[in-house]
Amino acid sequence: MKQFITLLLIVAFCVNTNGQTISRVTIGSRGELEKISFGLDEFVTVNVSKDGNIIEWGIDRYLGRMENYQDKLEPYNGRVEYYGDNDNEAFRGKIKSIGRTYFTYYASFDYELVRGKLKSIGTLNMDYYQAYENEAYKGNLKNIGPSTLTWYGSSENAGLKGKLRSFGNTALNYYASFEDKAYQGKIRSIGQNNFTYYSSLDRIEYRGALKTGSMLVFSNGIKFYCKN
Repeated sequence: MKQFITLLLIVAFCVNTNGQTISRVTIGSRGELEKISFGLDEFVTVNVSKDGNIIEWGIDRYLGRMENYQDKLEPYNGRVEYYGDNDNEAFRGKIKSIGRTYFTYYASFDYELVRGKLKSIGTLNMDYYQAYENEAYKGNLKNIGPSTLTWYGSSENAGLKGKLRSFGNTALNYYASFEDKAYQGKIRSIGQNNFTYYSSLDRIEYRGALKTGSMLVFSNGIKFYCKN
């Protein structure tokens, strides 16, 4: 019995230390998707843009303890490998692995819009909206693992156009361009979580600042961080 329990603990440990997860989705002060953060082993965070390119990566010392509001990442001193000169030209020189997590990319023989973009981070596969799709979001991420991303199209109001419409089962909405200039374009709701802001009629130092709502929202297993 003790051996069985020990085995279960080992398996649980391996699962927890070998997974890749979407750790945070960051929404900018005007509703733009700034980055999608992936948590790896050893407290490593990899930040990826909406079009599937690595922005930055490193150690998040706050991970599991508190929120990293400053977005500060420290250097990772573990094993890092890069694709070499003999690899496909589309991903030559790009990160191949960080610790035990491997990265793959679309190759030069794939369709033009995705060449060199991330294809997978560990077990999470990624694909993208193609060139024939809406101008406002072609080339943007379409799927990350089981989660589908949708975007507001070019026919939408200017305050919504090109912004993230849904992430998995979570819908996002924004204040339109005809609304008060202090908060037009800002995030209005994430799932069931609503946001209001001080208007242009309020004191100068308050205008556009968050009035109700939380900078951190958890919805359907995804954490959203909304900058004010």
